[in-house]
Amino acid sequence: MEENVVKIALLQDKARASVDEAAAVTEAAIAEAAANGAKIICTQELFLTEYFCWKQDPAFFDLAHPVPSPLTERFQRVAAEHGTVLILSLFELRAPGLHHNTALVIDADGSLLGKYRKMHIPQDPGFEEKFYFAPGDLGFRAFDTKYGRIGVIICWDQWYPESARLTALKGAEIIFCPTAIGGLAEEGPALASLQRDAWLNVQRGHAVANGCYYAAVNRVGVEHGTRFWGSSFVCDYYGNHMVLGSEEDCAILYAECDFRAMEEHRRMWPFFRDRRIDAYDNLLRRFDD
Repeated sequence: MEENVVKIALLQDKARASVDEAAAVTEAAIAEAAANGAKIICTQELFLTEYFCWKQDPAFFDLAHPVPSPLTERFQRVAAEHGTVLILSLFELRAPGLHHNTALVIDADGSLLGKYRKMHIPQDPGFEEKFYFAPGDLGFRAFDTKYGRIGVIICWDQWYPESARLTALKGAEIIFCPTAIGGLAEEGPALASLQRDAWLNVQRGHAVANGCYYAAVNRVGVEHGTRFWGSSFVCDYYGNHMVLGSEEDCAILYAECDFRAMEEHRRMWPFFRDRRIDAYDNLLRRFDD
């Protein structure tokens, strides 16, 4: 593989019976992906547990982990063993009564490069996240890894072009988005299909508008009345799918990202050059009325 090309892997999985089982399944998937040449590997949102935000229950706070913890240190060792960058989405215990929906970025030598805390927190039937998560306070970030500069946003962030834009403006060449999204059974399959299309389309637009690669990782399966629609994907800077996962099956999805080709594309379509930063003040208003 050329020096400017990096192979990435997305781990599309389902809820497991326990944290221990989820960790073991993920560790095995990382080993398989690494053996197949993947250098950056990303999990789905909250990969260690079911999507517990389906209801408000204080007992679910017991699922949170501090950072660092024995569990995060375990995956630092896994990263070092395989020489891979890992992006792990988990439930962070910051302090008693203070929790975040957090993605950890671990470099290929096992060092913890940092974390991203989900900025936009939804509150809808079946997605009761404001009960569990404080909004992120680290801002939008990018991380220099052994295999390239990457950024992370999480799930509900995906609907906001500002999330992807600010992450790209930090220099991210690939934006990863761990997510947990699907359709509620009570709303029916027709609406779920429309929502899935919107989910795919808005994120493909982020890749085009920012001239970068974009990778979204969703879960599959039915949990408490929500059918998660999988469809994990990687798209290029034209918004074309390089890989698109099943709506039902667990899978490891691979794509090769060519940073030199991305640079050539940005020279042809220099969106960052032509931004009118003198004209965007009203973006800081809730609504321009």
